[in-house]
Amino acid sequence: MSLPSEISAPRAPDGTHPDVGFFGRPLFEDPSARALSRVGVVDVGSNSVRLVVFDGAARSPAYFYNEKIMCALGAGLSDSGVLNPQGRVRALSALRRFQHLAQGMGLPELTVVATAAVRDASDGPAFCDEVKRETGLRIWVIDGEEEARLSAQGVLLGWPGSYGLVCDIGGSSMELAEISDGRVGRRVTSSLGPLKLREIKGGKKGRQVHIKETMNRLHDAMGPQPDRLFLVGGSWRAIARIDMLRRGYPLHVLHEYRMTARSVSATVKYIQQSDIDELRGACGISAARMSLVPLAAEVLSRLVKIFKPKDIAISSYGIREGMLYEQMPQRLRDRDPLIESCRFAEAKDARMPGFGKSLYAFIHPIFKSAPPPRRRLIKAACLLHDVSWRAHPDYRAETCFDNATRANLGGLKHSERVFLGLALLHRYSNKRQGTRFEELYDLIDDKTKLEAEILGKAMRFGAMLWMTQDAERGTLRWFPKKRQLQLRLTPDMVPLFGEVAEARLMSLASSLDAEVEIKKLR
Repeated sequence: MSLPSEISAPRAPDGTHPDVGFFGRPLFEDPSARALSRVGVVDVGSNSVRLVVFDGAARSPAYFYNEKIMCALGAGLSDSGVLNPQGRVRALSALRRFQHLAQGMGLPELTVVATAAVRDASDGPAFCDEVKRETGLRIWVIDGEEEARLSAQGVLLGWPGSYGLVCDIGGSSMELAEISDGRVGRRVTSSLGPLKLREIKGGKKGRQVHIKETMNRLHDAMGPQPDRLFLVGGSWRAIARIDMLRRGYPLHVLHEYRMTARSVSATVKYIQQSDIDELRGACGISAARMSLVPLAAEVLSRLVKIFKPKDIAISSYGIREGMLYEQMPQRLRDRDPLIESCRFAEAKDARMPGFGKSLYAFIHPIFKSAPPPRRRLIKAACLLHDVSWRAHPDYRAETCFDNATRANLGGLKHSERVFLGLALLHRYSNKRQGTRFEELYDLIDDKTKLEAEILGKAMRFGAMLWMTQDAERGTLRWFPKKRQLQLRLTPDMVPLFGEVAEARLMSLASSLDAEVEIKKLR
């Protein structure tokens, strides 16, 4: 592939990037990052053809446009050796449409990659020539190891510095890649895609023998992989939806959804015992995708038994996000996707962009003993505390919660989404009871709910004390052993400490179970 090369940023003497940090210079304002603010990629797979246009903060991009057309290019390939004729017609039509859409969006070009079906079919080159002739689009046909590498990079886009095994399943192939310390290691490809498994001789017994033998070879090639298993691909996401249904899981966000070996086993049995059409309707899965799910479930069952991961995470990021990651300068890759996304949202939507940093500094004394993962969420909350101000006041708290729990934010576990959502809800409301989200609250324990409440009330109070970033501000002091919260007001701040501000301070103190002391400085 002829994609832009990596750009390296100079490092400080200690080996760190000088601009890395929660409140360092925002890289989305840098020209090299802004060049990535709108990128269009197309993935021509064995089962579907999808266009994704990324837009926004680059490091944690928003999906400006996302369209998938199920073409089944790889259907019957094992027997015929050629692409599915009907699939070719549909894929060409999809690519013609995508090219017109890209031109309408003002995109300079689309990057198009094709995977297993096109690379394996004898008429794959002819199809690429036809696409070039009809649309002007050049298709980059990548091999299995390159597909594995790009999918793994997509995971790294959402989980920087993560480690484990990435498994990407498509229609005609399944790839594995190892990731560690932000890098992609060993990679291997196989023919364990559901479209090809349909064509294995010997029925279910013959198919399971083939899956077992192939999986054993993959394990020999990759070695032990006892860490996290990241699942990439539409069939895996469909199985995750079914797992959510079986469990009655309330937060229907697939990215970062977690499963265990036991839950995988239970869900595979659930699929086998269920009426497929009823299950499809209950989960909102397309008929074309659902037809592949039972076969993919057999693969997943064997994958988990062979590799024995410590836990399993669904990744909505894959090859398309990996193509974007490929184009990022290293200093952008090093950034936290959550914080970059929140900073971009603040710069775009807050009434006072940059105020989140001041708010964090003001409330920090209450949370100075918080561990780094919690401080990260506190900083994210401060950046987002005002981005929903346009919502109607009666619904602002619920809008904040909804945005935090369901928005396209990378690097967030589901429990962290709920914590962040509750904190932002309490930024606008003292109470959380009576909302339509109460079933989600149980994804975190009571102690964490209280911490989110305290954070929200601290932001609610802090936001009242000044309206300029450079004003001389008051300070908070927190003495947990004495359960005392001290507010020290500068002369400029005294007029701002009115009745509403005082009521909000008392509400914060109540959640802290603290006494309040107010000192007016001279």
